[in-house]
Amino acid sequence: MGEFLRSIAENLPDWLPQLLVACGETLKLTAVSFVIAVLGGVLVALLRRSGSRVLRGAAIVYVEIARGMPALVILFLIYFALPTALPALQFDSFTAACIGLGMQGAALLGEIFRAGLAAVDRGQREAALTLGLTPRQSLLYVVAPQAVRVALAPTGNYVIGLLKDTSIASIIAAPDLMLRAKDLASSSFLPMQLYVLAAILYFAMSWPLARLVRRLELAYAAPHRS
Repeated sequence: MGEFLRSIAENLPDWLPQLLVACGETLKLTAVSFVIAVLGGVLVALLRRSGSRVLRGAAIVYVEIARGMPALVILFLIYFALPTALPALQFDSFTAACIGLGMQGAALLGEIFRAGLAAVDRGQREAALTLGLTPRQSLLYVVAPQAVRVALAPTGNYVIGLLKDTSIASIIAAPDLMLRAKDLASSSFLPMQLYVLAAILYFAMSWPLARLVRRLELAYAAPHRS
């Protein structure tokens, strides 16, 4: 153990700056993927509640396929297979990772958002329509705010999981913390030390997110309790 810690201490001044830069790339990858997932998730949730059987069916098929496929397979399909079939759709590794993780996240968040909307009592919408609000206004100002409170916790858990899942993007050479740790491990022949540091940095990034989600939950719950 002493030798293990000593090797970390000796190499930390060289490793840490590179790993911190990679942490920034991981956070950027998480943020972009999350934005794609949220936008796609809202669309999926609305399609699942559509009056058209075709649109509902298309959304269901998308959700089942995206949820049923491993994220790594999706990344391989976008980064390797898609350019082979359609050369015009060739993405760099970072973009491919954002699209792949975002597309799978859209299916997951779509179900979360749909469940949040379904949790709001139907009478709330009917009352809003009775008061003269349009269907769009009742959704935006009456139903959606209540659905957000229901969906907040699972959405927060998804974000934390997404941050950790970005590590698989290193398989397609997307610049992130895990790829930088793997490169340093290959050059230094100290893989265990690098992966321990990577684990600590992943925790350091995910823990504040968990605390933020908890604070948001309490902030949304406080008016409801009062």
